[in-house]
Amino acid sequence: MMHLLERGLIRLDRGLQGLEITCLAGGVLLMALNTIINVFGRYLFSQSLYFSEELNQILMVVITFMGLGYVTRQGRHIRMSAFYDMLSNRHKKWLMLVITLSTAATLYLLSYYAWLYVAKMASRGMLTATLQIPLYWTLLVVPLGLFIGGLQYSLAFIRNLQSRDVFLSFHALDIYDDSHPEQSL
Repeated sequence: MMHLLERGLIRLDRGLQGLEITCLAGGVLLMALNTIINVFGRYLFSQSLYFSEELNQILMVVITFMGLGYVTRQGRHIRMSAFYDMLSNRHKKWLMLVITLSTAATLYLLSYYAWLYVAKMASRGMLTATLQIPLYWTLLVVPLGLFIGGLQYSLAFIRNLQSRDVFLSFHALDIYDDSHPEQSL
């Protein structure tokens, strides 16, 4: 039974990874392509893409909220760890369980409220200014990204329940590497 659960968690993790990477890479590439084409159009043909700024704003939202799950997966999110670093491994483990569970719950709650907001925007029928697409389409990534972030913290919580070691995410072990002292400057 435990192996089945572990395989399910690994599958979920890999599926989330594929979605995150696809959205992040696609968003960054589209933003770069859009910007390059707009610059060439402006300087070579004296004609900008009329939708370029709006598209980049939408892509920035996609990158930001899909990046939340990705940085959590990598254990690269911003942490205030001065107090945490002074604790013994046993206490670090308990604190990490509290941190991952409370952060997951917070992200799920924020995802719910973001979903309510998106539903309100959908009911109002608002369109984006330039592209004239339904505004709520551009906002759907917000509750999705928050939910995926919650899933990543939930996976970290489960990993910390399963292991004696302390994990920042499902894969990232909490280790302090002081072999590069120049990084701490």
